[in-house]
Amino acid sequence: MRLDVVTIFPEYLEPLNVSLVGKARARGRLDVHVHDLRQWTYDRHHTVDDTPYGGGPGMVMKTEPWGDALDHTLAAGYEAGAHGPALVVPTPSGRPFTQEIAVELSQRPWLIFTPARYEGIDRRVTDEYATRMPVYELSIGDYVLAGGEAAVLVITEAVARLLPGVLGNAESHRDDSFAPGAMANLLEGPVYTKPPEWRGRGIPDVLLSGHHGRIARWRRDEALRRTVQHRPDLIERCDPAAFDKKDREILSILGWAPDPEGRFWRRPQAVEE
Repeated sequence: MRLDVVTIFPEYLEPLNVSLVGKARARGRLDVHVHDLRQWTYDRHHTVDDTPYGGGPGMVMKTEPWGDALDHTLAAGYEAGAHGPALVVPTPSGRPFTQEIAVELSQRPWLIFTPARYEGIDRRVTDEYATRMPVYELSIGDYVLAGGEAAVLVITEAVARLLPGVLGNAESHRDDSFAPGAMANLLEGPVYTKPPEWRGRGIPDVLLSGHHGRIARWRRDEALRRTVQHRPDLIERCDPAAFDKKDREILSILGWAPDPEGRFWRRPQAVEE
């Protein structure tokens, strides 16, 4: 995968040299290029923003630097043999970034990120490049940051760990929270390691039983419990058909049952056993 980032703060992207992403780069799994947007400014102040049309507070990032920077990035990528670019625009007004989208992005050969500052980038830039490639406008949460670089780091790490050969154990991400399949819309339950006792606290006996079926069931039950506790909205979105008989028993104990429309709703009078 080729990854290009255009930013006014290239130094912010230094974490791309460490941890799993850094290892992916060292192994040739990820080809990262960080570009300074100010290279494509032509005044002595290297101006990248201007006042918004219609008035209002804040500044808006200008079309000309972004257009020239993206044209250069595309040309350089194509010359290097890259293909199938997609534009990733981190923005609080985008759709929520999810594990499902991370999987989708991990299957693309080339991602170009445009982390903005101030009030964002002139809309015409996104509209222009949407005629040349798919555009993903993505939000990493319901809050606003000073800029999109942190979102680039979040999205890149979520995507890079899904690339073949990046994780030490290729099966590691199969049981992650939100992983496609059995864990879709569920949070991963608690995990434990050695020693078996620490400060008077032990670990669940089932994890020492060696019975793989019981361990799998325990992990599934704990995933359901944690999801109900921390993200009940995920249970509400689940297709009832995704739950087997044991799942339904646990959900019933936790105060959930399907409503007439086939969704799950919380029963306030239920008490967890």
